[in-house]
Amino acid sequence: MNETTKTSKIYKALVIVFSIALVGVTGFFLYQFYSLQALPPQLVIPISCAIVLFVLILVICWNHFQHSLFSKILLSVLNIGCLIIFSVGDLYLNKTHDTLTTITHQATEVTNTVSLLVKADSTYSSIHDLADIQVGRLKSIDSLGTTKMLSDLTKQYGVDTETLLPFKLVDFDSVESEVKALYDNEVQAIILNDRYKANVAEIEQYANFANETRSIYQITYVTKVDNSPIKVQEITKNPFNILISGNDTYGDVGELSRSDVNMVVTVNPTTKTVLLTSIPRDSYVDVYCDEQDACALGQKDKITHTGMYGINTTKQTVEKLLGITINYTFRANFSSVMDIVDAIGGIDVEIPEGMAVETFYANHTLEGVKEGMNHLEGERALAFARERYAYIDGDNQRVRNQQTVLKAIIAKATSPKIITNYASLLDAFQGAFDTTLSKDEITSLIKYQIQENPQWKFESYQLTGEGDQLFSPELGSTAYVTLVDPTSITMAHDKIEAVLHGKSADSITEPVSDFTSNEGYVPSSSSSDGLQEDYYDPYSGIQSYPDYTENNTYYDPSYYDQPIDEPVTQPEEEPLPGVEEIPSE
Repeated sequence: MNETTKTSKIYKALVIVFSIALVGVTGFFLYQFYSLQALPPQLVIPISCAIVLFVLILVICWNHFQHSLFSKILLSVLNIGCLIIFSVGDLYLNKTHDTLTTITHQATEVTNTVSLLVKADSTYSSIHDLADIQVGRLKSIDSLGTTKMLSDLTKQYGVDTETLLPFKLVDFDSVESEVKALYDNEVQAIILNDRYKANVAEIEQYANFANETRSIYQITYVTKVDNSPIKVQEITKNPFNILISGNDTYGDVGELSRSDVNMVVTVNPTTKTVLLTSIPRDSYVDVYCDEQDACALGQKDKITHTGMYGINTTKQTVEKLLGITINYTFRANFSSVMDIVDAIGGIDVEIPEGMAVETFYANHTLEGVKEGMNHLEGERALAFARERYAYIDGDNQRVRNQQTVLKAIIAKATSPKIITNYASLLDAFQGAFDTTLSKDEITSLIKYQIQENPQWKFESYQLTGEGDQLFSPELGSTAYVTLVDPTSITMAHDKIEAVLHGKSADSITEPVSDFTSNEGYVPSSSSSDGLQEDYYDPYSGIQSYPDYTENNTYYDPSYYDQPIDEPVTQPEEEPLPGVEEIPSE
């Protein structure tokens, strides 16, 4: 066999191997492409057919037209090029699947950490150094965490009860008084849940608490969580509410911490309207949670503290405050904002006259913003969203900045330019946030965006109020709070209802309902058949959103205990479709 014949046989063998590989890779690509369901059927079918036809023609030509060197080179380049392209496509599609699975996966447990803290300059280095000293503990706050720590310590010391521990336990009614006792050397160590460290740092004299104390012992335990969504039928046609909760932490988005951003996003796909309703972090509201969460149930506290018990507590508190049902939640943190903004290539925000900031108080190392258009990368976008001290309007302006950043992110993420940043965006999404939107619902929204290319109209509103110093159950002491104006609560309620029922939030310029925050409102609870018992639409006979009528008469039996004398007029528009609850996995 001469050398030419041998080379030809090797070439033909390689052609067959690569042809089989190309067919296999293409088949897997089409399978993932179809199963992702991110494109409308009228695009998926012709695109799939075109890919199949193109690949078959290439493979057939490659295997049958090998007479000239030119044809061999051309067909080899085309086929191997396609093999590389579809292989990369497989990787991206697989990564997209994984990302959607990750962000929609709902954790059923939350990890809690309780520490035994001493002063940073203390000589104590282990629990066995604590004999004959005094250790502080909280008497009523976080009793579960304290009990678990003491139970573990009794095991470590080999005793049966906490009364036999070699140190004396001193009870405190508040976090502040416990920390003060540590600083004043009245106790030499304290038992404290890590979720309270951010609260301590809020107090001016303990602003450097993290560096001035250290942990000599820690325990972790898990608590069950249930944050089931209220599923909307046909999410691209029917309106819904999403709660965005922004934790004041970096790193793991699942870490329990204060909720510094609390925003209800009301979406109406039919009218292509998005309403952003923001609640200041210091709003002094009635707290609601499940009993096992051990929050300050029924007491008033700053809404930011609800985040320390998980987003479900924040959700139920917001539902109670505004008299609405929240369908889905979306939780992020500081790292999330930076990573996502960087992944989409930064955002553009316009700063009105008189609102320029030379340097951010939230981060002195960064350049501020000037009047006019500003391009912000992740770190500056976060600093801009957190800034309040540079403004006369303080926290109210920070809320507006947060809305501005969110609008800019949505605008950039829904633009065609996002394709060039697709890979980095997927990387940023991994662990950047979690949501109770399902994978299918997210892909349906993507499909809707691609097919309809809706021109979303953004509207915004924020609750307002006056500052005061009142008791915070979580701190066990007084703290700065915002007493929310009841009129602004009713306005927020009415604007949300308007958007849900196809109207513009901007059309509501004064309260049109007799809704009053927390008056007779019963937060969502699930019946045995999985439907919302307390959310009944009297017009359609099914669980739905409350009625919002033209003649300003508002009535929903789930929100008011006493009857209303005026008759209820049915709305002109069609009632919204029902909702059903998805049980947690």
